[in-house]
Amino acid sequence: MQIYATAKNIRISPTKVRLVTDKIKKMNPQNAINFLGFIPNASARPLKKVLASAIANAKNNHGIKEESLIIKEIVVNKGPAFKRFRAIARGRAHSILKRTSHIRIILENKEEEKLPEKSQKKIEVEEETNKKEIKKEGEKHGTKS
Repeated sequence: MQIYATAKNIRISPTKVRLVTDKIKKMNPQNAINFLGFIPNASARPLKKVLASAIANAKNNHGIKEESLIIKEIVVNKGPAFKRFRAIARGRAHSILKRTSHIRIILENKEEEKLPEKSQKKIEVEEETNKKEIKKEGEKHGTKS
């Protein structure tokens, strides 16, 4: 199961955010939050917020424990750029782009519950017999399915 959290229009350049995301990609989410608390980069703060939001989504919406989560993907895209001008000599101007970024974090549950193949076959057989029984009951009462 995948859990998403996003932050849009963060007023930090995407290249600066990617410098920090490369450091935490392979970490456990809880260790990554602790690590981000000690990084002096400005992009660590919004990353920490988005990661904490993703963990909270997993706990509250899906009932998944923190220990069973892993970071599957961290995507940093560029957002809209604010265009400004800087005055220079002879009445000219240079353009300045104040870049923004979109951050998306995808967490995944590493402990997927998978049934053994034999028990899956038993479940499939039981489902087929239930469908046949429902059809028989429907024919008795005059309904078609």
